[in-house]
Amino acid sequence: MRYDGSPPRQALAGGETKTREGIQLPQAPIDPNRRPRVLITGGAGFIGSHLCESLLPVSKTVVSVDNYRTGSAGNLDHLLANANFQAVTHDVVEPLDVAFDQVYNLASPASPVHYQRDPIGTLRTNVLGTLTVLGLAERHRAIALQASTSEVYGDPDQHPQTEEYWGHTNPIGTRACYNEGKRCAETLFFDFHRERGVAVKVARIFNTYGPRMALNDGRVVSSFIVQALRGLPITIHGDGEQTRSFCYVEDLVGGLVRLMASPAHVTGPINLGDTREVSIRELAEMVVQLTGSRSTIEQGQLPQDDPVRRRPDITKARQVLDWAPRTSLETGLERTIEYFDQVLRKGAPAK
Repeated sequence: MRYDGSPPRQALAGGETKTREGIQLPQAPIDPNRRPRVLITGGAGFIGSHLCESLLPVSKTVVSVDNYRTGSAGNLDHLLANANFQAVTHDVVEPLDVAFDQVYNLASPASPVHYQRDPIGTLRTNVLGTLTVLGLAERHRAIALQASTSEVYGDPDQHPQTEEYWGHTNPIGTRACYNEGKRCAETLFFDFHRERGVAVKVARIFNTYGPRMALNDGRVVSSFIVQALRGLPITIHGDGEQTRSFCYVEDLVGGLVRLMASPAHVTGPINLGDTREVSIRELAEMVVQLTGSRSTIEQGQLPQDDPVRRRPDITKARQVLDWAPRTSLETGLERTIEYFDQVLRKGAPAK
């Protein structure tokens, strides 16, 4: 096996290729004049499932690859009746060889609760999984898009953060498995682009929220809403004066699709996020008001390396992609509250 994760192959009748390891899917020559065949790693995740849904009407096929450690099969149930959609259970760190025109790499735990639960696994996904994706893109001349993160900026000295800022991170802290893993993934993307001519795109995603977030993923929006709907105290870390900018998931997915469709020279990285900056305490107060909850707000311990301020500069996204978020925080929160209210009423288990 090569270091990029490509497995030995055996030609089969009917134009198929079977890997001795990994999954088996039909192969066909890439035709640039038809609707694209799209592969989404991490497709059963919060953002990945919305991306699958968005791309199905404009794609020949959409295949989700997910190991379901943090993703949920329920996020994709409503898509399974579509003949052009397929959900495959597979870990992206293992060999994968199937021809697609576009590959979106969203495979990685994304919330602190999830990525700190298995830090070595998180690094393996972001490094070895990225090598798998890039090897796949190289062999089949596909475009690869990396879902990177604002975590590459760490606890930033620059505010708001531009793409030229190199970041302020702790490589040995408890968040390092994620932010350093994503930084390494970006490095791999650009090295494959420079050395091997792979067509790449890199998006740096800032805080995103919306329906299909997991109940217990530890992110502030989902945590605050669930606590408020259950009438529990809302726990903020530290004094709650640290700030974030929250982008509604439909807006974020639109940015990813626009980046994938951009000209070849647009490689990124490009920030995707909302520019409205709110404190964590302000967010908690908004959730209490919008839910009509009687929850009190309590302070907890501030996690290690928790960023004090984070807000994207999206000048490049506006100029290059003609993209900017459209959904107000109030509207997005109302939709997300409605989703979680339905989930809790059904008694759905936390994922």
